[in-house]
Amino acid sequence: MKKSDFTTIIVIAAVICGFAFIPGAWDWFLTTTKNHGLLMSFFKFAILGTFGEMLSLRIKEGVYLRKGFGLLPKMLVWGVLGVVIASAMTIFKTGTVALLDGGFHLNGKAAMWFTGGLSWGKFFVALCVSVLMNTLFAPVFMTFHKITDIHVAETGGSLAGFFSNPLYIQKTMAEKINWNIQYGFVFKKTIPLFWYPAHTITFLLPGTLQVLFAAALGIALGVILSIKK
Repeated sequence: MKKSDFTTIIVIAAVICGFAFIPGAWDWFLTTTKNHGLLMSFFKFAILGTFGEMLSLRIKEGVYLRKGFGLLPKMLVWGVLGVVIASAMTIFKTGTVALLDGGFHLNGKAAMWFTGGLSWGKFFVALCVSVLMNTLFAPVFMTFHKITDIHVAETGGSLAGFFSNPLYIQKTMAEKINWNIQYGFVFKKTIPLFWYPAHTITFLLPGTLQVLFAAALGIALGVILSIKK
């Protein structure tokens, strides 16, 4: 293990101990999440999503940061995407319950299952939410995220470069994506094999923890993509 690994472990342990042993820290976190959901989503994804990419880099190249990595642009992108993901989670939760209750004539049972305690009914609704969100929303989200990664790399990994050269979604940008990996692995394998079950678990958790868990999943995905590469 390198010195940077020990530093990373110490920081993670300090954060966990802070929430576990500082009086009121966890309650503050839950209250702030409830009252300022989108703002907290920004920071959760900015920190955890970026750390997932740093961990991926550590596995692939042996370092957490390198020149051109783009720490600040990546945190900004992850934060904005976190707000989008949190919004999508709310939309798909509400929409899926309405679809099951109205479209499939469950007459309010889906809403009752989903807001109740852990049960097979709640598991079924959570699975439906996960499948719909990851089938309809995830491919577009993942493609856009990949385009932002390319943009960060091509502008030198700095905030000034990120904003000085506007992001254009055009044919040439799409051609720079490795579609063998993007479709053949990210879409075709990680969505059904990882994201369907992972987000089913997410939607079984209390509402104040769902976005945090979803952000933490970015760390796991970073490891998976590193192993694949």
